[in-house]
Order: sequence, then C-alpha cells, then structure tokens
Amino acid sequence: MADIAKFIEEIKGMTVVELNELVKALEEEFGVSAAAPVAVAAAPAAGAAAPAEEEKTEFNVKLKEIGDKKIEVIKAVREFTSLGLAEAKALVEGLGMIKEGVNKEEAEKIVARMKEAGATAIME
Repeated sequence: MADIAKFIEEIKGMTVVELNELVKALEEEFGVSAAAPVAVAAAPAAGAAAPAEEEKTEFNVKLKEIGDKKIEVIKAVREFTSLGLAEAKALVEGLGMIKEGVNKEEAEKIVARMKEAGATAIME
C-alpha cells in the first residue's frame, strides 16, 4: 500500500504536460483509452439527471365532471375558449378538452375556475 500512496504523491507533483504524457503512455501500454471510462461514467449521471430536467411545460385541461351548475360551467368554458354557446355546451356535455398545450399557470387557473363553477377539471 505504501507504493500506491507514494505513486499518488508523485502524480500530485506532476505538471499538466507530464500528466498528459503519462496518460498517453498508459493508453499505449495497456491498449485502452482514458476517454472511454470517463464517457461511460458520465453517461449514467446524465441519464439520471435527464428526467429531472424534462419537467412538463405544456398541459391539456379536460373536463372530468360537470356538477350541478351546468350553465356556470358553460360560461366558465367560454371564458377560456373562443367557442360559441352551442360549441361550449357540447364540450361541457361531452366532458371534452377545454384547452390544449397551455402553460402550467394557465392550466391551474382554468382548473380553479372550473372548480369555482362547480365542475371538476384535470390537467394532463
């Protein structure tokens, strides 16, 4: 073990150019590449971080339940869409998609408004 500690101390004292030469010599001697282990080690870390970075930015808001106040729900749907009265009524009765591809803030606003009108809406 003392030899390994001594070797590490010697490496600490090397310049960047000397370290580069050492790496090249080790690659030639053992027929390996220093870049491959680094890339393999970095790949799982990048893969593990990817799901956290892929936070959903677009949401669809769908009507799940109408509730007792159908007219209020139709009015609320019309606030967030450019639908006419007949189209909004059909959307409400069919439990359709209120809005697609909206940001989280707007989706939450729509869901809250639907709840206020007596309906239940969900963000997908």
